Amino acid sequence: MEIRPLTEHTGAEVLGIDLTRPVDATTRATLNRAFVEHHVLAIRDQHLDPPQVLAAVGLFGEIFHQHNTRFALPDCPQIHYLSNQDSFPDGKRYIPGEGWHTDHSNDTRPPKATVLHAVTLPDQGGDTQFANMAEAYAALPAATRARIDPLMAIHVYQSSHSARKLMDLSATNKERVPNAVLHPLARTHPESGAKSIYINPIRIEGLLGLDHKEALPLLHELLEHATQEKFQYRHAWKPGDLVLWDNRCLLHKANGDYDMGQTRYLYRVMLQGDVPH
Repeated sequence: MEIRPLTEHTGAEVLGIDLTRPVDATTRATLNRAFVEHHVLAIRDQHLDPPQVLAAVGLFGEIFHQHNTRFALPDCPQIHYLSNQDSFPDGKRYIPGEGWHTDHSNDTRPPKATVLHAVTLPDQGGDTQFANMAEAYAALPAATRARIDPLMAIHVYQSSHSARKLMDLSATNKERVPNAVLHPLARTHPESGAKSIYINPIRIEGLLGLDHKEALPLLHELLEHATQEKFQYRHAWKPGDLVLWDNRCLLHKANGDYDMGQTRYLYRVMLQGDVPH
């Protein structure tokens, strides 16, 4: 097995491993260290069916049950699919993952990681961009860090301020998904100890104790700062890629810049995280 960094701060590709075969404890420990160090792992040349995906991601943690079960695979409901072939009720095409966000931050224990496995890809386009929120936090002026460190953000399923619309939850799913949770605006990574900006334009409704006139400009300023190109890694998908990323210190977004006559279809599974601190 070989692990090659893809940028100075974010992303590494993993070569020379077959996740359909047993992985020994030493290799598993190496992969988990690499995940914390590089935040995104692109494990190349994997061709896994859903049960094999579950076995492979089990190397990194326990499965997190995703919120909107309409995308669950019938024969393997812990795995969901992402597809550009779905539409909203009004007929508009649904592009999953559009806009900067971190997954399921409206949970009391948001997923530490999301894993995507490429099944069918368009000929070109459809990259996923990642922004390193620890690098972004470290680059903030000291006064801004001092301002955001004590603040708590209110996360909901769908922020009223979000430009991106999510698929509605079923009545059953609404019962098990929290109405609102509080998470720190500056989050400490439980394994690396690094602080990150923890924002989510799709889920944050406001900041506790601040008027929207103060909170929304601050959130916009943080997003503009954190998504500068110097903090980014852009992943160009290859057939067989199994990509996992750290939701605790990254934002990500999908690009719908490809021929919609072609199918983009990936398996998605999430891993259980901790209560953010």
